[in-house]
Amino acid sequence: MLVTLGIIGVVSAMTVPTLMQNHQRKTYVTQLHKFYNELSQALIQYQTDRNALNLKEAGLISNDALKLFFKSYFNVVNDCGEDAEPCFAPNSNYRKINDSEHIGTLLDYSIAIASGAAITFRSSIRLDTIAILYVDINGPKGPNIAGRDMFAIYIYNDGTVDDWSNDGEKPDKDDRNSNFDSDCYSANNSWTGCFGKILNDNWEMTY
Repeated sequence: MLVTLGIIGVVSAMTVPTLMQNHQRKTYVTQLHKFYNELSQALIQYQTDRNALNLKEAGLISNDALKLFFKSYFNVVNDCGEDAEPCFAPNSNYRKINDSEHIGTLLDYSIAIASGAAITFRSSIRLDTIAILYVDINGPKGPNIAGRDMFAIYIYNDGTVDDWSNDGEKPDKDDRNSNFDSDCYSANNSWTGCFGKILNDNWEMTY
């Protein structure tokens, strides 16, 4: 009896942490997917409201236009302007998955929205690329790790929301995998590719 209880205890000790980690991964992905859907729908509506065929034609070509876009199509609960805090945690709190590097999280303008997500953004007009966003899906709350609750997201001219592309055009599946290997899960201080990996894996956090 005691041996059986001991075995059950060992199995539980091994299983429970894994279950908790899997649950947390699903929670992060659910929050990320919610923001992705909100952003995608807002970009479509932005074009529709301006009778435009793409985002450049609609006028989303500057930081001022991005500010107006977010304030018009999202419920902004905190406007942090050119500062990251208190929308985000202090910059020194953010790191990569392998804990090898702290990461820079501030772009040109930062806000927090009603869902709890914090967004910092920059206009970045280059071929198909329109803007760069860094999104912390639960705001200043932990763990503040790129690829868990913090993601680099790019907006493209046709309204696509995707990962980074070296040539300024929309990435394909191979580009996303390459970004993940070279940046998200590496020891350097770059951290694109995490979002793209989740897209490639059908909204599963497999890493």
